[in-house]
Amino acid sequence: MTLSSDQHISVLGAGPAGLMAAWELVEAGHSVTIIERNDHVGGMCATQTFTGEHGEYRFDFGGHRFITKNPKLLEFVDKLMGDDLLFAQRKSVIRYRGRTYKYPLALFDIIKNAPLSLLLGCTLDFFTLLFKPKETIKGEVSFAQWIESRFGKTLYKHFFEGYTEKLWGIPPSTLSGDWAAQRISLMDLKDVLRRLLPGRKSSVRTYARQYRYPKLGFGQLYTRLSEELKNKGVQIILSADVCGVNMNAQKNIESITYKQGDALKKLECTQVISTLPLPLMCKLTGFDSGLAFRSLRFLNMPMATENISENTWQYLSDPEILGTRLQEPKRRSKYMAPEGRTSVMIEIPCDKGDDIWNMDGDKLQQRVLEDLKTLGVNTAHASKEYFTSYTEHAYPLMDMSYQGKREKAITHLAQFDNLIMTGRQGTFRYIFTDTAMEMGMMAAQSLLDGIDRRREIFDFRNEKTVIEVQSVA
Repeated sequence: MTLSSDQHISVLGAGPAGLMAAWELVEAGHSVTIIERNDHVGGMCATQTFTGEHGEYRFDFGGHRFITKNPKLLEFVDKLMGDDLLFAQRKSVIRYRGRTYKYPLALFDIIKNAPLSLLLGCTLDFFTLLFKPKETIKGEVSFAQWIESRFGKTLYKHFFEGYTEKLWGIPPSTLSGDWAAQRISLMDLKDVLRRLLPGRKSSVRTYARQYRYPKLGFGQLYTRLSEELKNKGVQIILSADVCGVNMNAQKNIESITYKQGDALKKLECTQVISTLPLPLMCKLTGFDSGLAFRSLRFLNMPMATENISENTWQYLSDPEILGTRLQEPKRRSKYMAPEGRTSVMIEIPCDKGDDIWNMDGDKLQQRVLEDLKTLGVNTAHASKEYFTSYTEHAYPLMDMSYQGKREKAITHLAQFDNLIMTGRQGTFRYIFTDTAMEMGMMAAQSLLDGIDRRREIFDFRNEKTVIEVQSVA
């Protein structure tokens, strides 16, 4: 993996990891070309602009915000964005059966808002868990097992079961508990109640409330970074779909074949850093990993009112509601909508090619408007204006068999000495943006130092602890 000055590095994918890898390499004086499938940079962190009757609205591909524990990365982003990097405060709630609960779940809030049946069920679960011997579950733990063993059946049924199956498209009993371990802040139901005892310290894991956010949408961070890269001589080829990886007899990648329009083109290279989805990279190199992704479809709508709510986003736990999150982009930056107006974005989980993915836009909007009515949103503020967008590789599908499949994929790709996989899709990991950026930097540094850190990148920040912690930002 030793990198000489005359080598040319191909970076596949212009998302956070790919752009940061290119930055480290070009700063060290190396020649870099980035190949990107979309007509824009940023990947899942891009921002789209919709020009409506009353002005411009901006929508991210999801609920992004910049939080990090890495001071060096924060300094880099601060310097890159300058005054265009704002401070914002997160406020999130859970909507379920006509009631609104704080997110993360808080005991006093549940007591105040929950129906009596839920409170009685939680009380029974607490005493059951309190006196129940701690079980040691052999083998992999499912999401359902992880939640029920810590929170009991009542909270699992109310707040986790329906939402989780809607999000992932599979029963929680077949979903790996890894996702819960990295996303749920409270340790267990007993810990919730311990917080009420005087003098007792809570073991609750903190969530980031304040975060940094670019003025014109999260994607502004990556468009700005791509502009700086171009100024330094990095070539970024957009609308280029990688369709071939060409090897020599020593199983080193010699060139990348990509399709741009109707033309097939070839890019010769000596090193490859790939952020392409792990199963796709396996397929391009002759191996079926069996890994899959859950997709998202977004319905974005201007609203003829100043505010919908005070919440950054709302988790929609009712199984019959189509979306999983209702977001109001203006809550992150006032520049996301024209003055005096706002917008909403509904995240809708699906699989590429299914009924939701293929649903006519007008029909989808009508369905979403019906859901918004049940949530108390005044749909009279909506017009016929909307646009819909898609993310094919939104969530790595972490079913009970994914770890074994992932290891086989890693082993297969390790045989190609001049290939480094990195980023969220490339390592098949559910990670935040700052971790993806750090992974890109690690991939570049691995080449610069001549040290094989590929396994380290795959395992980076993979500890079974909550991944959204208080940020130095």
